[in-house]
Amino acid sequence: MVTILLLKIIRGGKLMDTFFAIIWLGALIYFIFCLFNKKRRRGKTKWMILGVSILAFVIFGVLTPADSEKTASGEKTEQVSSQEHRATQVKKGKTSSSQRNKSTKKEDSNKQESIKQAQLAKKKDQSRVQQQNRASNKELAALEFKGTQTINVNNGVPTFSEAEMSTKNGSWEKYGELDSLNRATSAEAMLSQATMPKPGEKRESISDVTPTGWKNKRISSGYLYNRSHLIGWALSAENDNWRNLITGTRQLNSPEMLRFEMDTKAYLEQSSTNYVRYSVTPIFRGNELLARGVHMMARSVGDNKISFNVFIFNVQDGVKLNYADGSSNVSRAAYTGQTPNSDSYKAANNDQVQQNEQIQQQTQQNDEQNMRVYVTPTGDKYHTHPHGRGHFTPTTLKDAKARGLQPCKICNPPS
Repeated sequence: MVTILLLKIIRGGKLMDTFFAIIWLGALIYFIFCLFNKKRRRGKTKWMILGVSILAFVIFGVLTPADSEKTASGEKTEQVSSQEHRATQVKKGKTSSSQRNKSTKKEDSNKQESIKQAQLAKKKDQSRVQQQNRASNKELAALEFKGTQTINVNNGVPTFSEAEMSTKNGSWEKYGELDSLNRATSAEAMLSQATMPKPGEKRESISDVTPTGWKNKRISSGYLYNRSHLIGWALSAENDNWRNLITGTRQLNSPEMLRFEMDTKAYLEQSSTNYVRYSVTPIFRGNELLARGVHMMARSVGDNKISFNVFIFNVQDGVKLNYADGSSNVSRAAYTGQTPNSDSYKAANNDQVQQNEQIQQQTQQNDEQNMRVYVTPTGDKYHTHPHGRGHFTPTTLKDAKARGLQPCKICNPPS
């Protein structure tokens, strides 16, 4: 009993519980004392104390269960309340998580929508440029040669879109498929030193390629036609690629296309980080097999050191071309298949040959004098292209000679 009482006190009973427990314990101790004390064993006092003890014990026993039940009930209520609180927190957590998921999904949806819009804008931009180029190419095909072989398109300003000028994919080349008439269609590239021939690499034969309109013959300056690269070998290292070759006159190939190619080559050789967006499209009129000319366009990335947009007519002085099939009529010299230096040819056409040779020599001299060379402010030599140290600027061969400059012994320009 004493142990139970003490446990109830220790468990933190209320003030009334403690009060009755103290009374009962005191009475019990006194009763026991009286039992063992002969002087106090007699009389009614001990029975009164015993009665009070029993009464206190009964009251204590009655009240304590009620309080215990209240305590248990309180603990149960607290447990239920705690469980409800946790459930509420879990519910709030789920709600918060759901809201976060919805927010994340919304952000992802917005991001995807932005990407779609950007891709759509890019496609529209490319489509706009392609439509402009198609319209431009159609207009170019309708042009007639009036004495100037190379003319500017769009005032010489390239029309590449921002996306087309991107170097995200590094350097690359793309050649259009041959059309239903077996004609080359286009050549697009992001040029750099990586697309150029490797040191020591040699050109391979392209004689097996016979592009449309290939009806070649000899003229006073050699052969009428060349297998003309859309993107020159010096820039692309492409050899017998049918999609990169067209039938072009000597004049189209050199000096007209060549001078733009050499300017581009010189720029690329200056740094491995230099890039040039390059585009060449052969222009045909209808179903003709011989191109009317080529549309060349280029721009260097990050600067405008290389920037041109031109159309070059596919013509040859003294020769009337039939663009339908590539056949031709030589007006200044009638050739019969012999070389200009053959005895039979000279015997029959001596006067005409001499005249043509004089014209050829004069033309060659004029071309050489107007040939582009490169010089430095302090150097004493001129060069075919920039190389080595120094700041190179272009000039004409005639001007370089007039300044007393000597030809470089490394690149060997004309003297």
